[in-house]
Amino acid sequence: QLQASGGGLVQAGGSLRLSCAASGLTFSTYTLAWFRQAPGKEREFVGAISWKVGSTAYADSVEGRFTISRDNAENTVSLQMNSLKPEETAVYYCAAARSFMSTVPYAYAYWGQGTQVTVSS
Repeated sequence: QLQASGGGLVQAGGSLRLSCAASGLTFSTYTLAWFRQAPGKEREFVGAISWKVGSTAYADSVEGRFTISRDNAENTVSLQMNSLKPEETAVYYCAAARSFMSTVPYAYAYWGQGTQVTVSS
């Protein structure tokens, strides 16, 4: 199971840090990712971190502003979001997969419940 937390209301240009705690998984062997879904839109890839060497990949829209990190000892993955924009208001989901990094939702078998991020203008 995955449990996401850390969402909230922030002004444009502000920062938030999301966390996702995992249980029941051999955490260190999973690729972990963050997706987001705004009302009326499809779920979109935000970023991912690999299980083996901690390589990361990001959507072009967040590159340089968002950072994913993982702590295999604590079974957590975090998403540091800086310089947030109003159009990034969405429910953010963490996900896990026993595969190489992927940008498509169906590659991930395990999902957290989502945490709401609202960016005001």
